[in-house]
Amino acid sequence: MATQNISMTKGSSRFSVALKDFWSGAKELAELVFSSPTAVIGLVIVAIWVLVAVFAPLITTYSPLEQDYKSINDPPSAAHVLGTDNLGRDVWSRVAYGARTILSLGPLSVFVAFLVGLALGLPAGYYGGWVDEVVMRVLDALMAFPTILLYMIIISALGASSFNVVIAIAIGGAPGIARLVRALTMDIRTREYVFAAKLRGDSDFMIMLREILPNSRGPLIVDFLLRIGYAAFYIGTLGFLGLGLPPPTPDWGGMVQEGHSHMMSNIWPVLSATVAIVTLVIGLNMFADGLREESMRYQ
Repeated sequence: MATQNISMTKGSSRFSVALKDFWSGAKELAELVFSSPTAVIGLVIVAIWVLVAVFAPLITTYSPLEQDYKSINDPPSAAHVLGTDNLGRDVWSRVAYGARTILSLGPLSVFVAFLVGLALGLPAGYYGGWVDEVVMRVLDALMAFPTILLYMIIISALGASSFNVVIAIAIGGAPGIARLVRALTMDIRTREYVFAAKLRGDSDFMIMLREILPNSRGPLIVDFLLRIGYAAFYIGTLGFLGLGLPPPTPDWGGMVQEGHSHMMSNIWPVLSATVAIVTLVIGLNMFADGLREESMRYQ
């Protein structure tokens, strides 16, 4: 019974330490954000689009798939704030629901890419030698392809779907992430606290998980945010090329692709989707750049 109480006390203590570390990291991140005007502006832009995506059913009157053949290519009006497209669908509804698409697929694809990049970059940088050589040669082979061409090859082979878009962007982004993780690991593995962990008898896996990864979180967080912006841009590009989400799914790139042939009579679908993509990417990049500038100032 005493042993059980000791185990519960240790578990509670570890949870308290983890929670304290989490709030400490969150507070540090908030201080960095609000000390940079660039990061704040970027955060506001991104937050607006997140709110649009979350509350899309409440701020739209029509379904993004609802077609009205009596209102084809209508200009903005009281009934349709941004007009309608060539199938009579409400443009504002498709923009709002398209924000859900891009803000879910973008972070998800980057998260998967980071998991792959960490799995490759950590052991390559920590062990070096033949492990590093094998991993780097595989990544060099992937990086030899232009990014958009690699995406096109993967999606053409697998087919157009949200799942395949995530897989394509993850495969295309993983090599760059792995190289960054490798470089950070090669630097951190020479630090004194890593040698101390080895002397304690910690396994290589635990050293990478507890010592190296937490101490490289700053550059990785900035890179993660930047890559979400890149992912949003590439999702829009793939949609424009007809390799994104299959119609009639609301997709900003698909809206540009569908509307560009009708631009002489109705520019609003193309203009609305283009402005949405541009503002979201700019907001994400400003947020990441502001964080990077502030973090470098205190190094």
